[in-house]
Amino acid sequence: MTSFATLTNLWQLAGLPDDALHLIDLPGHDPVFPSSFAVGEAAQSTIAAAALAASELAHARGVDRQRVSVDMTHAAVECTDWFTVDGAEPETWGEFSGLYRTADGYVRIHANFEHHQDGALRVLGLDPHSATRADAERALLEWRANDYETACAERGLVVTMLRSFEEWDATPQAKAIAAQPLLKITRIGDAAPLALPALDNDARPLTDIRVLDVTRILAGPTGGRALASFGADVMLVNSPHLPNIPAIAETSRGKRSAHLDLRTEDGRATLWRLIDEAHVFSQGYRPGGIAELGFGPEALVARRPGIVYVSLSAYGTEGPWADRRGFDSLVQTAIGFNAAEGEAQGDGKPRALPMQMLDMASGFLMAFGAAAALWKQQTEGGSWHVEVSLAQTGHWLRGLGRIDGGLKTARPDIAAYTEESKSGFGMLRAVTPSARFERTPAGYARPSVPPGTDEAKW
Repeated sequence: MTSFATLTNLWQLAGLPDDALHLIDLPGHDPVFPSSFAVGEAAQSTIAAAALAASELAHARGVDRQRVSVDMTHAAVECTDWFTVDGAEPETWGEFSGLYRTADGYVRIHANFEHHQDGALRVLGLDPHSATRADAERALLEWRANDYETACAERGLVVTMLRSFEEWDATPQAKAIAAQPLLKITRIGDAAPLALPALDNDARPLTDIRVLDVTRILAGPTGGRALASFGADVMLVNSPHLPNIPAIAETSRGKRSAHLDLRTEDGRATLWRLIDEAHVFSQGYRPGGIAELGFGPEALVARRPGIVYVSLSAYGTEGPWADRRGFDSLVQTAIGFNAAEGEAQGDGKPRALPMQMLDMASGFLMAFGAAAALWKQQTEGGSWHVEVSLAQTGHWLRGLGRIDGGLKTARPDIAAYTEESKSGFGMLRAVTPSARFERTPAGYARPSVPPGTDEAKW
């Protein structure tokens, strides 16, 4: 397939007007990074879909359409999530994160957060305060991969065994995912089109669109950052008692950043006041987690008719793994990408994709889904629910086909696509938006700031 064909499929899945597609330019071709998968096409098509949908929403608000261009290499570089703070690249992986051999294969442990790390070690019978990585390696040689994965999943931990595509395809969860579309945009309530301020022809497409970004790791914050780059007023809502990853310095560009403790009555009341004036609510809590706090889609639609609710999960909403936690690196391992890259390399050694492509493509699909649902809201009314999952994105990426010899490709010069700016974390160098609008350049009106910097009010 080509990026344009892939974009066309995404566009038609969302039910957007075909006559907008002639306004997109998609220069470049795979391979652009060392991979046997079409990561360039995945990056380019999802970013282009998000940008073009934002532009189409602006057209629905009365302004002229404009051309949008997304260069494939720039798009793939944007999906590396590369950044430095004061000239240094932060360490992004925990000491115990990574692949381990077991008695019959491999498992991957995600241990970037202390509670996940400690839990995984305790399942091995190790003391988290004194254990070394070598201790974990020795202990795992006594376990079968599936047994350790199951033991950790039962405790809500984030561990998965390495599977080939064939092994994954044989699981009930793979069958459930294969039966679902890449993303869902579902009308979940009736409402009149929300009144939006008049949009100037030279204003960025999402100007005056208010987005609550209640996400924490990478995919969700990437989606919120994309919406901010297209002009949306995005407020990142973090909990004061939960840890964050270093990438928050990069993904917070363009956003307000507020603290709310949703365990408290005051925190919940403040979030409701924000929802009352929001157009999009984007959340990436564990499945069912935000609903337990009272902020599920049905509750928001009842309170704020016309809102667009965006949900991210690891393994989708159907199948036995629907409630299972997960991160990009784990999903890559679980559904076959690590094994497949190793086979393509010829040495059989499991290899990750050259970027967290499931996270990044899912984030841009969230932004695309939000903009598409907003277009539907403006043109036909209603309240809308957008659903995206990492595993579903992985299934889609696999379907884009393989790149012969792709692993021999050299990495492009990332520095050529970066810019430096002041931030609340220090001097930040990060990748510029790859979506280029003919009339209203994408960019970040606000500097990246630490959680809790801003008041929780519009």
